[in-house]
Amino acid sequence: MIQPPRKPVRRRSLALDLTLLGIVGVLLVGAVAAAFGVIQREFYSPTAFVERYLALLSNGQAAEALTLPGVAVDSAALDAAGLPATASEALLREAALATLTDVTVVSETAEGDLTRVTVEYQAGGYPGSTTFEIERDGTVGIAPTWRFATSPLAVMDLVVKGSMQFQVNGFEIDKRQVSIDGVDADPLAPLPLLVFSPGLYSVSVDTAISATPGVAVLSDSPFHEVPVEVQAEATDEFIAVVQEKVEQFLSTCATQDVLQPTACPFGFVVQDRVDSAPQWSITTQPTVDVAPDGAGWKILPTEAVAHIEVDVQSLFDGEIERVSQDVPFIVNGTITVGPDGKATIVVSGPDTN
Repeated sequence: MIQPPRKPVRRRSLALDLTLLGIVGVLLVGAVAAAFGVIQREFYSPTAFVERYLALLSNGQAAEALTLPGVAVDSAALDAAGLPATASEALLREAALATLTDVTVVSETAEGDLTRVTVEYQAGGYPGSTTFEIERDGTVGIAPTWRFATSPLAVMDLVVKGSMQFQVNGFEIDKRQVSIDGVDADPLAPLPLLVFSPGLYSVSVDTAISATPGVAVLSDSPFHEVPVEVQAEATDEFIAVVQEKVEQFLSTCATQDVLQPTACPFGFVVQDRVDSAPQWSITTQPTVDVAPDGAGWKILPTEAVAHIEVDVQSLFDGEIERVSQDVPFIVNGTITVGPDGKATIVVSGPDTN
């Protein structure tokens, strides 16, 4: 029996299989390349590097943020950038960070070896925008790594008048603890403090002597200087203490039985002979008000009234007259607060202050 010729099925089937395998291989290579591109963008791109830094700040992980390449700086780098080389790191901690939310990357632009990444965010409820400069830092396997070409830190050049103690975002600071001059720190000298960018920093004073509602400053420019000045005002409690001390001082002055009480802001002048010891009293105490005065405080000029009782003998006819007279005078003075927080009050008049 004659068999019909066989059809070349195997050859056509093998060719088809090879073709299909080639197509699958190309698709797999494309998928792997696409996946690698996605992974690189998500984890190994300049944008991903910036997002990681901002995520650490958002979570309050200040110490971890400082370990990212290009964040931490030394005095030489600060000096080279024209920033205070002695800037303190006291605020580079979780306790001094404000909230950072709604972070959105709006652009990534490559310019030569630099990539600029711009982000928008809400810092402590305030909107802001910051551009970071990023550069290559090597590779991990075949994936690139990155670093800040310009540190995202900034320097807040802070002047707090009226207090050696203050708060930044609720974190307590004493100038003498962070100044390079220690206990000899100048109360009016700017205090350079390193801060993160972006970040909102609210500076306030709340002591028994002085207080202020606070000043909020947004640090949004990496490696720039942010000048801040805060003027604290005297508290009601402090003014009440000064009022009491002034009244005590004037009452003590009134115990001196002389026409011109020593170191006191009032006195009385007669052209005739005094025939009895003068007797003083304070009929109207001053209403004290206190204002900042450089590193200390001053008592603003205010009126008061003393009263004198004295017998005076006329040089012309020898007649003795009883003088009973109110003596208006002006009170002012200075207040110095020592390192221990104690206030020294010096009361004076218009001729001696």
